[in-house]
Amino acid sequence: MSATTILPSARPVGFRIDPSRGRRDARVSSEWFSRPDDERYLSLADLHAATLARAERATARTVESRAIR
Repeated sequence: MSATTILPSARPVGFRIDPSRGRRDARVSSEWFSRPDDERYLSLADLHAATLARAERATARTVESRAIR
């Protein structure tokens, strides 16, 4: 078994695809492009960092049910 070293890129780049392979699924593409720029994550590390930041900003509170109208 051989070991493979993956070096980080100098800057974040999009994923390369070969449009001649596979099948066309416009739904995936349309979902990607319809997202706001801050929801287009190029790596799992970026997604993880954004999720942690959102969790840190989240708040919860308890409300009396009779106070809900």
